[in-house]
Parts: sequence; structure tokens; C-alpha cells
Amino acid sequence: MAGQGRVRRAVIRGTAGLGLAALLLLPACSPAPSPLDPAAEGVQRTLDARAEAVLDRDRDGYLAVLAPGDRQLRTAQGEEFDRLAEVPVGTWEYRLAGVRHDGGRAVADAELRYRLDGYDSAPMTASRVLELTERGGRWLITADRPATGAAQQLWQQGGVRAVRGADSLVLGVGQDRERLRELAETADRAVPAVEDAWPEGWDGRVVVLVPASLEDMGRLLGGPSASYRGVAAVTTAETGAAAPADRVVVNPEAYALLGELGRQVVLTHETTHVATRADTSAATPLWLSEGLADWVAYRGSGRTDAQIAPALHRAVQAGRTPAALPEDGDFSFGGDADALARAYEGGRLACTLIAERWGEERLTAFYRTVGAAGHREGAVEHALRQELGTTLEAFTGQWRDHLRARLG
Repeated sequence: MAGQGRVRRAVIRGTAGLGLAALLLLPACSPAPSPLDPAAEGVQRTLDARAEAVLDRDRDGYLAVLAPGDRQLRTAQGEEFDRLAEVPVGTWEYRLAGVRHDGGRAVADAELRYRLDGYDSAPMTASRVLELTERGGRWLITADRPATGAAQQLWQQGGVRAVRGADSLVLGVGQDRERLRELAETADRAVPAVEDAWPEGWDGRVVVLVPASLEDMGRLLGGPSASYRGVAAVTTAETGAAAPADRVVVNPEAYALLGELGRQVVLTHETTHVATRADTSAATPLWLSEGLADWVAYRGSGRTDAQIAPALHRAVQAGRTPAALPEDGDFSFGGDADALARAYEGGRLACTLIAERWGEERLTAFYRTVGAAGHREGAVEHALRQELGTTLEAFTGQWRDHLRARLG
């Protein structure tokens, strides 16, 4: 569905971080303005000039589309332009969704679309509201803000520092370069690990954003910061046929509490979501999407299943082997932390079972077949029959046996 986004989050659990998918709904756009509307045409010319100034790194041109006399606006917009200095902007454009005007004043709903050069195969989008006034036949900007419910952009939070890795780009605000460089090195190790497990269907690059604080993380994601407390990282992306770009957003406070293994697990887990996003849909259950991400993240870690899945290990040893695969609701935050841990652990072990019994190629084929379904109902059952030659009932029994064998 156009305009629908998905957020995946990695949470601290033991020495590592894991993930959860949730949906963010972006505000619906108004109908596009008529090309015959002279006000809309004038506003679009102003926005085109602003976009050209960004691409040309032309500070004077960027400020030239602002209404004169508002020193505070000019200072704020100049600072915002300066914060983009290290951001490798490849494309930048505004698309009008609607213009409401009365005499010499107008309010425009616009979609900012931009790509990071060398990293984005499709544009990121941000909904903006701009206020303008007409002066001498030109429309000039008097205000520029995120649309209601829309997220901030990283450069609106402060000066952006950029560190390029071999396969990664790390952009941070309020972070020293050494910390960003360490993140880039961790992301660079994550990319080949993911490529080994998921070699096709993605660009093999990852963009990591590091805000200054938990509160800024919430603003960057367009949600309350409390939702991300204890969350080490999330992956955001819009879903749809155009396959827009992904971003891994790191919580600097929670991520800092992790050890070396935990940090690597978090970024490998999130990079897996980047790689599999085009094959993940509303038909994909969380046990599969989060389980696969964890399976890739822990692959080759040298940790035993009991070490990776301590909560499920305790349950199985106590004779409480789960009767069914985890439901989406089992992945909810704010409830029983042990139940949440068991959901992630059970998902990973389900993917481990498929990889070991049917082969890793069958696991990726199973994942893609589930995601290709038009709706959730029957998607897993169909993929089990087609790719693994089994039924949900039989697979669940095999998974329960697998848990007892590995954790009992």
C-alpha cells in the first residue's frame, strides 16, 4: 500500500539485540493541484529553485526563495542548509500535493523526495507543509515544517557528520567521528554476512542514522521517544512496488550498553531487514521476519542455542515447550519480557530448523513465497506445501521436537 511504512526494532536482550516489525502510517496526500492553477505553478517554481540550490550547494540561492524581513527564518534556514554539508545528496525534489491560497498567501502540501548518492536506489520521502507569500509576482517561503505526524529529518536536528564505510554510510548528529567510524566498521561486517545468507534482491549497502538522543530518535521516527526506550536500533522503510530506500536508526543510549557481540548482532539483524524488505509483506508473520533476521545475525557466532535462547531454554527445561509458533501479538513490547524473548527465540529456531532440514536455499525460497502472497490467511500454509512439502501441523510438531532436542 502506498504511503505505508514499516519499522523494525532491535531490543536489548541479554548480550544481544533483536527485532520487531510494526507499521507506521504516513499522512495521506491531497489530490495533486491542477497544472492550470497559476498559484500552484508559481509555488512549484519556487520549490524547484530551492531544490536546485540544494543540489548545487548554493546557500545564497537556497535563501533567495525566502520572504525578506524575517531574520529568524533566514537564520534557521541557513543553519539547516549548512547541516547538509556532509550529506551526499544525489537528488532532491519537491512534488506538490495541494495548494490552498487566498490572495497573496498560500499554504502548500508537498512531498520532499531525495536520494543519497551511491546508496539509495529509490528516493526517501518526507511530507512537508510550506507557507508562502506573493511578492512582485514570485511566491516566497515564510515557513517550512513537517506535516502533522511526519518525522523530522536528521539534518533538522543538528549538524550531520558522515562516515563512509566499504558498504555503509553512517550519518550522525552529536556524535564524534570515532564512534561513527566504529559503527561503519560494524555495518561493513554485517553486509557480507547478510549477503552470504541472502545474496539476491538487494543492493548490498546500508545507511545508518545516529541521532543525538533517545528523544531525537523519536522525532526522527515520528513517534513518542518512550516507544524506543531500551530499543537498540530500528529499520524503517516504505513498502511498495517502487522499493524505496531503507534506514537503520540507532538509539545511541541503548546501543552504547551493548558489548561487541551485541552490537554486531543488532546491525546484522537490521541489515537483514534491509535486504529482505522487498520480499516482506503484510502476509509475512513476525516469527518468520524476525526469526530470519536473528538466524542471519547469530549465524557463525559460535554461540549455542541455549546461550542464544535463554528464555526458551528455561521454558523447555521446565516442561513448557510452546504448543504453537509465536503469534504476532507475542512480539508486543511493554508486556512480559520473557514472553517477548521466547517469541524471538522461537522464530529463530523455526528458521534454523528449515535451514538445517531443508537447506538454506529452501529457507530463502520459503520466505519469498510467503511474502509474495496477497494476504496473511493461508500464506504460510501455501509456502510450506510448495517449498518444503509439508503442512503447518507437521511443521509445528517438527519445530517442537527441534526445541526439545536443542534446549531440553
